[in-house]
Amino acid sequence: MAQYAFLNSKKIVTEVITGHEEGTIIEGISNWAEYYGNFRGQLCVRTSDTGSIRKNYAGIGYKYDSTLDAFIAPKPYKSWKLNKETCTWSAPVPYPDDEALYSWNETAGNWEEVE
Repeated sequence: MAQYAFLNSKKIVTEVITGHEEGTIIEGISNWAEYYGNFRGQLCVRTSDTGSIRKNYAGIGYKYDSTLDAFIAPKPYKSWKLNKETCTWSAPVPYPDDEALYSWNETAGNWEEVE
């Protein structure tokens, strides 16, 4: 089975469904993204729970960037930057490389250890 994301007019994911694999012909239908999109009245784009297409699995609230052909999660913090290779967000300071747990402090602009 294949997964498909429905996009609103701003290309934000509103729903993700499981459907037929592209190329599977049932009652003359083989372009399932187009079929599902027409049925719902929204643009429908294929996604993959393995991240093998469109960089990331589509989630509700993710944005589809047609230039990068990728689903991108909402930006978690104003200071974070988009890595255009992976289409994931990165903090301006790398996560500490030790066994402790940290959370991002946007005001201080750094990682703070969680106690």
